[in-house]
Amino acid sequence: MKNDQSGVLALVGSGEYLPKLQPLEAELLRLGISRGKSNTYIQIPTAAGKESDERLDFWQERGAEQGARIGCEVKYLPVLSREDAHNPQWIEEIKSAGLIYFSGGDPVHLTEIFLQTPMWQAIVAAWQEGASLAGCSAGAMAFCGKIIGIRKSHVSTGLNLLPDIEVIPHYDKFLGWLPDRVTAAIMRNDVDTALLGIDENTALVLTDKWRKYGSGSVHVLRGEFEISDEPFPIN
Repeated sequence: MKNDQSGVLALVGSGEYLPKLQPLEAELLRLGISRGKSNTYIQIPTAAGKESDERLDFWQERGAEQGARIGCEVKYLPVLSREDAHNPQWIEEIKSAGLIYFSGGDPVHLTEIFLQTPMWQAIVAAWQEGASLAGCSAGAMAFCGKIIGIRKSHVSTGLNLLPDIEVIPHYDKFLGWLPDRVTAAIMRNDVDTALLGIDENTALVLTDKWRKYGSGSVHVLRGEFEISDEPFPIN
């Protein structure tokens, strides 16, 4: 789906809205602005939509704090139902944003809310027109063609923005916590997609090529996938 005019795409293993990843988020926003988008950071907490109101408030506050550090306008869009994903006001907000960010939670729930909705179509269009698009943990998983459930050992359909890859976020944590399920995901022989493990506080970023950013590693666990040796640059 990426074209020459598309914005930057980031798959983040963990750490959304934290100071440790502030340089990445600031650069993603800067690149969106450089492509004609506004100094606006859209927060989409849908993956946490089955959690408590207190948890959603936590994500909103954390995003607002990151926005204040970066120096941008933050718009929090609590898209918690498929009806919300048809909200024309929120769809309009998305069109000019410099950065659209999906935070963590349940990737299957996130996909169920957004799949084949006007808001998802607007997000993809905004990205193709220059906005930066990022997904952390569940967000990164949902962007793929298939969602590999490590905790519950299931495979589900994703949003299919990246049909040729599957992602395991928090890879360094999951490898120590659930090694048998990670191994089972790697050993699946019914797919021809690449499987990527993205460590915590680490991102895989697509511009003209895929590059790594952050303190950890990105692991190609199955299939073929090219990652540049050059780290993602922060200006």
